[in-house]
Amino acid sequence: MKLSGKITWVGIYAIAMAFLETAVVVYLRRIYGITDLMLSVPPFDPQIAAVELGRELATLVMLLAIGWVAGERIQSKLSFALIAFGIWDIFYYIWLALVISWPRSIFDTDLLFLIPLPWWGPVIAPVLISLLMIIGGILIVRREDQGIIVRLRISDGIFLGLGILIMLYVFMQDAISILPATSEELSSLKPSSFNWFVFMIGYILSAITVWRIVKKKPSHLEKNI
Repeated sequence: MKLSGKITWVGIYAIAMAFLETAVVVYLRRIYGITDLMLSVPPFDPQIAAVELGRELATLVMLLAIGWVAGERIQSKLSFALIAFGIWDIFYYIWLALVISWPRSIFDTDLLFLIPLPWWGPVIAPVLISLLMIIGGILIVRREDQGIIVRLRISDGIFLGLGILIMLYVFMQDAISILPATSEELSSLKPSSFNWFVFMIGYILSAITVWRIVKKKPSHLEKNI
């Protein structure tokens, strides 16, 4: 199958998967009467919490699995997984907006993930990261399709990892600030203001590193013969 076909089918899979994610969230909101995550958080339920963690893990496994099937080498396998993740995340919010008219604004705060701690942030923040995932992933699989394997240098790995850690810290800073904490305390946590300045440092560092990785001169690339 041509590269364009692979990207298309990975995208279709991610869009459909996003709708399933949306359906689960709509059901949970209806069951618990949640209209605003900042105001109406249901009481902690250890069984539901365990199932929710399992669902998030299953989501990551599914996204990695489609990337593993679509790609040929480790670089393209992970890149297709990143493409799927980015499309899934963006369409999750698109489906939510169509089904329940939320988010009303790209700056509405959302509970993003529970692994390893609760993540909070405005909707636009994960969308920006998803766009970077999609663009970077497509550029890398295009390189491989042209017979060029992109190698991650140690310095690139360090800078990319640092950028990711900075963004993760901003998302989880409220949860980190109350550690050690029980599951009940973490589940009732309310986010404070989002630190855009620190987040953008991490985001720009990650974006520049991704650009460096995919735009290396031919002398820094290994031809796939």
